[in-house]
Amino acid sequence: MARDGGASHAGGHGGAHKLYRHGDSPVHELPPHCKIAAALGFVFVVASTPREAVWAFGLYAVLLGVVAAAARVPAAFLLKRLLIEIPFVAFALLMPFVVPGERTELLGVSLSVPGLWGAWNILAKGTLGVAASVLLASTTELRSLLLGLQRLKLPPLMVQIASFMIRYGDVITDEMRRMSIARRSRGFEARGVRHWGVLAKSAGALFIRSYERGERVHLAMVSRGYAGTMPVIDEVTADRADWARAAAPPLTALAVCLLGWTL
Repeated sequence: MARDGGASHAGGHGGAHKLYRHGDSPVHELPPHCKIAAALGFVFVVASTPREAVWAFGLYAVLLGVVAAAARVPAAFLLKRLLIEIPFVAFALLMPFVVPGERTELLGVSLSVPGLWGAWNILAKGTLGVAASVLLASTTELRSLLLGLQRLKLPPLMVQIASFMIRYGDVITDEMRRMSIARRSRGFEARGVRHWGVLAKSAGALFIRSYERGERVHLAMVSRGYAGTMPVIDEVTADRADWARAAAPPLTALAVCLLGWTL
């Protein structure tokens, strides 16, 4: 069991992550389950907005900007994290060229009108959804997110799986780093297709080691009384004022959405 000492190391990183920004803003202080519910509500409203209501998406962006300012999250930090959606952007940019239907000319290029609307729909709603998720992650520690999911009555098994993924992600990453150092110390450098076999064997070895480590951790937990549920160490509560503050952005977005459907 000595090799599983890394578990405590991983657990030490369970409260912080790369997206999180330490702060004492009003958004940071909100209970995590309130913020999760607000983010989900906002994303649902954005997804329900008609794509033709272009002005509504602009108001949503302004609303997220107000939340980011209240959370003291710099625009550069937010924009950098939005780069994760680049694959979806690339897909959206192809739609005006491949989607059949009515055509229009733009700078001498024939584009599909349904494709243009589809691309706009994906870009606008996807970007706003990712931005809301980044704001949630940047103002909420991982451990608090898990506690918030528990408070929202997410199935305990899913919360436990997410918890173990977070706690042992650093352990697996460290194992990959040691294997990479071992390969380089033996003069190995992946420079072409002929080296893929070595990398595939390394991936297989990493999987086996991770599986064996998981088995040992599970046996250790069972020997300490684990029966399928994890104890809640810290109880998170929220009063009406917390819910009111958290509900303000999604309710404002809902009003914009309803106006978009009526106009």
